[in-house]
Amino acid sequence: MKFRLTGDTALYLAWMLALFASLLVLFIGEVLQQAPCVLCWYQRAFMFPLAVVLGIAAWRSDFGIRPYAITLGVIGGLIAMWHLGLYAGLISEAIQPCTASGPSCTDENQLFLGLPIPLLSLAAFATITGLLTAARPET
Repeated sequence: MKFRLTGDTALYLAWMLALFASLLVLFIGEVLQQAPCVLCWYQRAFMFPLAVVLGIAAWRSDFGIRPYAITLGVIGGLIAMWHLGLYAGLISEAIQPCTASGPSCTDENQLFLGLPIPLLSLAAFATITGLLTAARPET
């Protein structure tokens, strides 16, 4: 048996992942009381709209959202990649945006269930972008 991902299913899964990621960062911030760093806020600025617009698009089977949502996913993913580079020590401390004020981009608060939050964010953005790339209307 061959599994085939339909366009509607890919759109729905992308929305579910964006919604889950948005709710998870709200849980981390509000329930676990971990204040987000500057780069976390930027990533949220790209994930939160995805949860809304992909929900509407999935409900309406509107594949016209793909170019806009893919753009949000790619930019959010690039920010997450930069954040992960900072966390891993691959990017110099001299260009870290989180050292001036607010929580650090690289301390132990950047872990959730033993995994770096920037890695989880990058995985979410990459998966959403991949699902949207695969989502095509049925012909």
